[in-house]
Amino acid sequence: MEKIPYLGHTLTRWQVGPSTFLALPEKGARLMNWHVTLGDGTVRDVIYWPELSTLDDMAKVRGGNPILFPFCGRSFDAGLIHHWRDENGTRRPMPIHGLARQGEFQVQRLEERGFTALFQPGEEARAAYPYDYEFTVSYRFEPLAVFVELRLRNLDTKPIPWCAGHHFYFTVPWDEAHTRGDYFIRIPARATLRQNLDDGRLHPGPRLGPEESLANKDLIDVFHTALKSNAVVFGVRGGEDRITVRLGPDRVPPKSAAIVTWTLADDSPFYCVEPWMGPANAPEHLTGLRQVAPSETQTFLVEVSLK
Repeated sequence: MEKIPYLGHTLTRWQVGPSTFLALPEKGARLMNWHVTLGDGTVRDVIYWPELSTLDDMAKVRGGNPILFPFCGRSFDAGLIHHWRDENGTRRPMPIHGLARQGEFQVQRLEERGFTALFQPGEEARAAYPYDYEFTVSYRFEPLAVFVELRLRNLDTKPIPWCAGHHFYFTVPWDEAHTRGDYFIRIPARATLRQNLDDGRLHPGPRLGPEESLANKDLIDVFHTALKSNAVVFGVRGGEDRITVRLGPDRVPPKSAAIVTWTLADDSPFYCVEPWMGPANAPEHLTGLRQVAPSETQTFLVEVSLK
């Protein structure tokens, strides 16, 4: 573990076996990059990070793993985007993907294999999400894997709603010899959903097979739900390399849990495979929304591995 300067900030770099992890825990608790040194000495990026000239608006950087909390995606209240309605009937603001990715964190643990960071809610966060709580993000780094746990502790006298997730930007393609069309993805979903961006409602998504090409545009902005297994696998067809994303510790996750597939454009150097507790707009449709009782704690665990 070492500290390195980067655009006026100080990153932490972890070397764990062949894997190198880079993060700025204080800014959104974000893992920025993960790359692996292969046996022939070449380096392969797993988690994508773009070349930048500044970190002034890090929340909008398309790279790393932005943390989505307390709610994923776009929230709506009676058709009004970027808002939600709390248990008292009060309409409150809620930015896309919530508050954590643009938030400040305090490092609680910094070790040779990872870190834990505690969210420091500012004025915007307190107005949007007016509860007394502790939200922490914990990473554990392994030679060919990373584990990340989101933990919400209720310090309030009333239940606290949440439906959090991750926005992993995976480097695709992995090398110049392949295109996105060379990649497959297997998502063991029984159903797909999409969100109407006019009013936030969910409606049935496209019919997809058990294995699809990452070049299939029908995958974009889809919530894959009713998962038969917690493991999603993608990689180059005919190759040995695979990435596996596991949503939760149980072999079969809750029915409301979702895997989201998204990318920006045909030539984007990344493809996002995102494990969420539930589809977007959970406070309104309630699918995937969890309530943390007073004095209780809930967690959301995800694993990404190269095996």
